[in-house]
Amino acid sequence: MRRISTAIALVGTSLLAAAAAAQNPESAYPADASDDTLALRDDDAPLPAENVITVLGSRIPRSGLEGPAPVTVIEAADILRQGFQDVPELMKSITQNSGETQSTQSYGANTFTPGAKQVDLRGLGPNHTLVLVNGRRVADFPMPYGGNSNVADISNIPVGLIERVEILSGAASAIYGSDAISGVVNFQLKQEPDGTRIDAQLGLTEDGGGESFRITGSTGFRSGPFHALIGAQYSAQRPLWGYERDIQDSTADNPTTDQPLAYRNFLRYDSGGYYIDPGASTCADLGFTNEGTTFYAPRAGYGFDVDNGYAATDGYFCGSNEAIAYGQILSDRDQVSLYTSAGYELGGGTDLFLDAQFGYSNLELFNGFKSWFYVAPDGNEEGLFYNPQYLEPIDTYWLDQLDGWYRTFTPEEIGGFENGVIKNRSYTFNVTPGIRGNTQLGGREWDYEVYFNHAEYRSRMAWPEIVIDAANDFFLGQPVDDPNNSTGYQRFDADPARLFTALTPAEYAGIQEYTVYHPKSWVNNVQANISTVNLFDLPAGPVGFAAVAELGQAGYEINPDPKALTQYYVGIEDSDGEGDREHWGIGGEVRVPLFEILTLTGAGRYDGYNYAGNSFGEFTYNAGAELRPTRSILVRGAIGTGFRAPDLHYVYRGPGTVNGGGADYYNCRLEQADPTLADCVNTRYEGFIQRRSGNRDLLPETAQSVTAGIVWSPDRIFDVSVDYFRIRMENQVLNLDTNSLLIDEANCRLGTDVNGGAVDPNSPTCIDALDRVQRYETGASAGELESVSVVPINVARERVEGVDVAVNSRFFIGKAGDLALGANYTYVIDHKIQQYPGDPTLDKYVPLNGYEIPRDKGKAYLTWSLPRFSTTLTGIRIGKMTNWNWDGKIDESYWFNLSAQYDLNDRLRLSGTINNLFDRDPVDDPSHASYPYYNSSWFDAVGRRYYLQLTYKLGGEVF
Repeated sequence: MRRISTAIALVGTSLLAAAAAAQNPESAYPADASDDTLALRDDDAPLPAENVITVLGSRIPRSGLEGPAPVTVIEAADILRQGFQDVPELMKSITQNSGETQSTQSYGANTFTPGAKQVDLRGLGPNHTLVLVNGRRVADFPMPYGGNSNVADISNIPVGLIERVEILSGAASAIYGSDAISGVVNFQLKQEPDGTRIDAQLGLTEDGGGESFRITGSTGFRSGPFHALIGAQYSAQRPLWGYERDIQDSTADNPTTDQPLAYRNFLRYDSGGYYIDPGASTCADLGFTNEGTTFYAPRAGYGFDVDNGYAATDGYFCGSNEAIAYGQILSDRDQVSLYTSAGYELGGGTDLFLDAQFGYSNLELFNGFKSWFYVAPDGNEEGLFYNPQYLEPIDTYWLDQLDGWYRTFTPEEIGGFENGVIKNRSYTFNVTPGIRGNTQLGGREWDYEVYFNHAEYRSRMAWPEIVIDAANDFFLGQPVDDPNNSTGYQRFDADPARLFTALTPAEYAGIQEYTVYHPKSWVNNVQANISTVNLFDLPAGPVGFAAVAELGQAGYEINPDPKALTQYYVGIEDSDGEGDREHWGIGGEVRVPLFEILTLTGAGRYDGYNYAGNSFGEFTYNAGAELRPTRSILVRGAIGTGFRAPDLHYVYRGPGTVNGGGADYYNCRLEQADPTLADCVNTRYEGFIQRRSGNRDLLPETAQSVTAGIVWSPDRIFDVSVDYFRIRMENQVLNLDTNSLLIDEANCRLGTDVNGGAVDPNSPTCIDALDRVQRYETGASAGELESVSVVPINVARERVEGVDVAVNSRFFIGKAGDLALGANYTYVIDHKIQQYPGDPTLDKYVPLNGYEIPRDKGKAYLTWSLPRFSTTLTGIRIGKMTNWNWDGKIDESYWFNLSAQYDLNDRLRLSGTINNLFDRDPVDDPSHASYPYYNSSWFDAVGRRYYLQLTYKLGGEVF
């Protein structure tokens, strides 16, 4: 493997000897732009139809890319040159995309949305970014993000068929309706045939694992009035495992421990949480498990010394340092995308058109081995049972004779990793037939379009789960009826030898089942648009106008395994969810050249929604101004409002529970002197039931957005823009974070926070937290966590403001070719959230508040070009973020991609890319005590990657 990687590296390096013409990534204008498409052009001369364009954020065609609100445009060539191999990787590089989203290594991603990837503009949550394909809505991923909200999945968009990506930051509901709160991302797929093109790509990693392959083909033709473009893409990603990377292959990689804390595979404990020693010989008999790494392992403070006043000492169990790494960094995935854009010219400026896209994805993802613990008939998941036969009382300590068993299974027991993978087979459809054209009305030329769009996302998802009754019977046997049992716990006379005996694959198969869901989501939408660039003339120029009307429906069905809705599987009692909503909208937009140097824009729209027996209407508006004191300077500004109709799952989710976990800050602070929050996470992390349900009375979230900036473009080879942004959200739906609830509950019970500050137990936060967090009232677990209840409500306010800077330039250096340079940088001045009216406003950049997002993010590129060669160096900077301990920051990070292209002839091109050029590891966080010991939402341990691509064209334009 290393020889192949080295060979590709040498090929890539040889391509750096020279370079080829570069188009400015994310620039204000295309590199080959004509004078009529300069960024700042806005003179009053009428333009021919072929020189006006429709820009994201407006339905009125215009003569230049720059308008009252900034729009980032990334062309297909830019994606290749900057080294991005799929859409999630591309969007992760965008500086406006500053939110923390899920990765393959995220437990929540694998539990609720396996394989899905999101985009989160401005860090306001991925459900507040509107995602379009060809300007039309796509169906949401059919399972809820984090078990809560509905979001778009960008992982199924074929990167090889993208013509360009357009990104508008800020509220845009007056143009696009619901969801456009933090911005809009439009993935424009290829529309016009340009001969036949085939791209084949091979990807390898320097340290092995994670191989990939992609082949993309597109072709098209014209025959009389009919034309069509057909494209297809197949991609394959092979898995990369945690044990294949040195920085996360063992608990020895934990930076917070001097000695490794072994993974607990075979554990027995008492009602005090202290470990019951299995004996070294018992663990030796299990030494063949976990691929020969299981041993007699200690954990400090989890045992007790009877002869020394029950002082805490080492507790013992059978575990492995290496078993922690049985999870994937990259999942195993095969994807197929088919796409066509066809049209038939009826004559007279009228065309019939059809866009259709089909996607198939087969994902297998390993999230780690399943665990078993005793689940009581009443749902109690603390794992304790009464076991008088095998617990001998020592003085008074074990008089309650309560026993707890815990098992995490091993590769040898389940019969191979393939028997424990999460499976997601998905199908996506997007079909849009319609009619468009232009006509003369009142002496003016009008463009119109009417279409029907149907988008659908269907999946078959399967998770391996342990069956409660089967596992309880296997390990514990039948319960014993004992009238003298006063503990309140079920009695089992269970021999611990059963716990410390490895299962055969056949025995394991008898206690595991796959829980299978068939979720789906859909969107149906009919839309009619009409626009003109010349409604009537003013002294400064023609007035543009556009109008839109639409009618649609969206819905989803989780279609879960019925057994998952009951107490059948260990650790889950899931929620169902099914519902739809209807909506209609009507809006208009104007563009008014008030003076030769000043143009005003305005848009207004009214949307009506019906769902769950409720109806609401929302009016939104946008107003913008473009001031051009000179041809090279644009001063711009825009103000607008946005809204998001309530998430379907927030509304329709049925009651259910999941196996929750969190730090018991209350008992931790009672037991320890001045502990930190991290101390409590490390010493008082508990399991409990998390109860969830929906809320059919939710109202829409609303937002206000302001942008203001300046663009300076003194000539065709240089432009710079600086834009201020501010977004304020209200009525935000908040499903309270469990960890925050537990912190609040402890503060409210004790009357002070962890820093000693006074807390009012009668505050809205305290009243709510004390109601949601339930503790056992009687028995051995009295005072311990029982459950946390979570329901969504319209309550939170959030505000973010900052500055975007973009610079692009090109320099011609004679026979040495030319250089193109560019940079984008986003700095967030302020990002605050208030959970309830009257509560303190939390700064998301204060570590104690626990939001792991960067304040600033940047990207820069340098392209050197010669007639047949080109090379691009791209760098990405991610600013400092809150560490795992929530008491400091981790360092900023820098990542580089290097690509090169060589045109072998006019029809054949060789491309090479090295991603993570300097083989950087994730940013070091000395406080990160949780596997994989780095922030996996932002980083991964894949290391340096190599890609080699061959492109062939037949017909159409030459390279």
